[in-house]
Amino acid sequence: MTTDALVLDAAAQDLLFREARTANTFTDEPVAEEQVQAIYDLVKYGPTAFNQQPLRVVLVRSAEGRERLVQHLSDGNKAKTAAAPLVAILAVDNEFHEELPAQFPAFPQAKDVFFSERPVREGSARLNGALQAGYFIIGVRAAGLAAGPMTGFDAEGINKEFFGNGEHSVLAVVNIGKPGEDAWYPRSPRLAYDDVVTTV
Repeated sequence: MTTDALVLDAAAQDLLFREARTANTFTDEPVAEEQVQAIYDLVKYGPTAFNQQPLRVVLVRSAEGRERLVQHLSDGNKAKTAAAPLVAILAVDNEFHEELPAQFPAFPQAKDVFFSERPVREGSARLNGALQAGYFIIGVRAAGLAAGPMTGFDAEGINKEFFGNGEHSVLAVVNIGKPGEDAWYPRSPRLAYDDVVTTV
């Protein structure tokens, strides 16, 4: 399959997808606040249902914050997170619906019509927050950085440690920076088009 059918040039396709990997080691080059702001200002335009924006990001930069986070990670994730120049905790705000009248002015009643019940909000926040987390990872790659997203952690512990109000739920922890030595595992296989796509 050639890349000719895509508008995005081949180098950008490689940067965002084909050559991008989950990084396991990083250099000590810092990630600037301006880079993270630029990433968010790009990926905030990714589509979600009702334009809801449940994603919340905690940037862990300090040694104290790193120590608080690492204690809640699986053993295999602790060392690389301790060494990454920046770590982002990606969570969702389960009370995102309070912002919907401003975020979705075409139908401001959506806040109450669809999201008055907490279980419905939690499910929608998790789905749409996961979409936003995917956009965030692509944005990190677009900035020329590597992302190491992880789900090996004590979610309840992180929720209490960093949010504490019961209104947020962690989705992923993402190490961010320039890839270091031996950063990548070999590329794992992907399903072929015909194994995934069915036309009816």
